[in-house]
Amino acid sequence: MTEPTKSSFYLTTPIYYVNGEPHIGHAYTSIAADVLARWQRLDGKDVFFLTGTDEHGQKVEKAALDAGIAPQAFADTVSKSFRDMADAMGVSYDDFIRTTEPRHKEACAALWRRLEAAGQIYLGAYEGWYAIRDEAFYGEDELIAGPNGSKLAPSGATVEWVREPSYFFRLSEWQDRLLAFYEAHPDFIAPQARRNEVLSFVRGGLNDLSISRTTFRWGVKVPRSDDMGDQVPGDPAHIMYVWLDALTNYLSACGFPDETAERWHYWPANLHLVGKEIVRFHAIYWPAFLMAAGIAPPKRVYSHGWWTVEGEKMSKSVGNVVDPNALVAEFGLDPVRFFLLREVPFGNDGDFSRRALISRMNVELANDLGNLAQRSLSLIARNCDGVLPAQGAHTEDDTIILSAAAALPGLLRAAITRCAFHEALEEVWKVIRAANGYIDRQAPWALKKTDLARMADVLRVLVDVQRAVATVLQPFMPGSMDRMLTQLGVPAQGRGLDDLATPLPAGTQLPAPAGIFPRHIETAP
Repeated sequence: MTEPTKSSFYLTTPIYYVNGEPHIGHAYTSIAADVLARWQRLDGKDVFFLTGTDEHGQKVEKAALDAGIAPQAFADTVSKSFRDMADAMGVSYDDFIRTTEPRHKEACAALWRRLEAAGQIYLGAYEGWYAIRDEAFYGEDELIAGPNGSKLAPSGATVEWVREPSYFFRLSEWQDRLLAFYEAHPDFIAPQARRNEVLSFVRGGLNDLSISRTTFRWGVKVPRSDDMGDQVPGDPAHIMYVWLDALTNYLSACGFPDETAERWHYWPANLHLVGKEIVRFHAIYWPAFLMAAGIAPPKRVYSHGWWTVEGEKMSKSVGNVVDPNALVAEFGLDPVRFFLLREVPFGNDGDFSRRALISRMNVELANDLGNLAQRSLSLIARNCDGVLPAQGAHTEDDTIILSAAAALPGLLRAAITRCAFHEALEEVWKVIRAANGYIDRQAPWALKKTDLARMADVLRVLVDVQRAVATVLQPFMPGSMDRMLTQLGVPAQGRGLDDLATPLPAGTQLPAPAGIFPRHIETAP
C-alpha cells in the first residue's frame, strides 16, 4: 500500500443515512469538516474531502415502503436533499459518494472477499437483539428497560429479537489486537471521553459480529465464493450488514480495490469526523475489518456531540427540528457557520437558541469585527484618498498588536488539528478585541489634526492586522472573508497563510468600504 505524501490530507464526514431529511446536526458535521478541509488547503495541503449518503438497510427499505415508493427512488430523492444541504452550507467536498453506486458495490464485494480469504468470515445463525433504527446488534447487558416491560437499545431505539442465518466476522479474535492498536495510537479516538468508552467496551470482551441479513433485500448482496460453497439453501440472497457496506465507502472513493487508482495514495484517511452515536462502528468494527483485510486503518476518528434546541432534544414529534436551509435563509450562511463552531467546544453537546445566535452575530461579528473594519477602512477612504499607506516605524504598541496577529496561523494550526474550533476562534477574537483597543488608544481620527504620518502608520497597522485575521478566518466564513480581503486590497492569489509574509504594496487603491456584518434586529411576530 502507498502511504499518502506528507502534503496530502484525506478527510471524511459520515455518510448520512437517507431515512429522513437533513437537519442542523448534519449541517454541523459537514461545516466542521469543511472548515478542516479549507484550513488544510489554506495551509498548502493536497486535500481530498469526502461526503455522501448511506442508502441501504432495513430502515431505508421500511421508510420507502411507508412512503409508497421504490427504495431506489426514495434514496435518490433524499440523497439529493443531502447534496443540496452540503451545497447550501458552502461545503467544499471533492466527492459525494452514494452507496448505491456500482463503484461502491464493487469495493464492498472486494473487501468481503479479502476478509473471507483471510479466514475471518464463517456461516452461522444469528439470534439476538437488533435495533432497526440504529442498524445495530446489542447484547442483553447493553439493553435498558422501556415502557410496559419492553427493552430498548442504549440509544433509546426499540429492539426486536432476531433469528436468521448469517455470516459472521470473527470480531472476538480482535480484542487484544485492537487494544494494542489503541495503545500504540493514543490519538486514534477523540475526544478522550469517547476513547474511554471504546476502551471500556473492548476490554469487556468482543463477540463475533453478524455481517449479513436475510430478512430484507435492500442492500449490497454478499458475493458468492468457491471457498464458501453455496449460500444457505433456500435462502440464497444474503444482504451485507449495512455497517460493513457503509464503512467501505471511505475506501470506495479512493478507488479500492484498485490500489493503483489516482486517489489511492490518500489512504489511510487522516480523519473521520462522526457523531458520538456511531463511534463504536468507526473505532472498533472499522479498524478490525481493515486490519483483517490487510489494509491500514484510518489515523483518527473524532466524534462530536449532539445539539438540543432551546434546551430540548430535537424531535419531529415535538416539531423543533432545525432546518439548516431555513436558518441560512434568515441569518446568512457565514453567521450560521460561525455560530455553530463558536458556541460550544467541538466534541461536547450544545444547545441551539435564536438568542445565542443573534448575540454572537451582533456582538462578535457586527460590533467586534465588522465595526473594526468599517472604522479603519473609512478613515483610509476619507483621510488617505482610499490609498493603502506604507508601513512605517513601529512603536511598542504597534509591535505588540502586529506580533499577536502574526502568531495567529500557528495558534490556529494547533487548535484546528485538535478540532478545537472554538479555541481557534477565541484566539482570533483576542486579536480582534486587542485591535479595537489599539484603534481607541491611537485615535487616528485625532492624529489627523496633529500628526498625519503617525495617522498613516496606525491605519497601515490596522490593515495588516485585519489581513491576518481575515486570512485565518477564511475556512470559517469564506464568503464574508473574501469580501473583507478584497476591501483590504489583498489579491485573490495572495490569500494563503504563506502570503502573509509578503507585505501588501503601499499605494494600492482600496475599494470603497462596505459593511460586511450587519446587525440583526428581531422583528415582532
